[in-house]
Amino acid sequence: MQSRPRPNSTYSIPDDPEFSTYRFIIVAAKRARQLQGGQRSVLPATNKKPTVLGMEEVRRGLVPYTDTARDGETVTE
Repeated sequence: MQSRPRPNSTYSIPDDPEFSTYRFIIVAAKRARQLQGGQRSVLPATNKKPTVLGMEEVRRGLVPYTDTARDGETVTE
């Protein structure tokens, strides 16, 4: 009997119409590069990869960024 893999919320991309999937990926990737460069994580890192930490920080809204396409309006806090 084969079992299907369970969905894992840690690796999922938010399904929010206000939040662009492309923007999520770009911001998470840039955050992962910062973490690889030595910047400390906002979350407690328990042996997680920088990409996973970056995605989780962006998903929780812990990474501030601006959307230049919206005339510099801040998208997240």
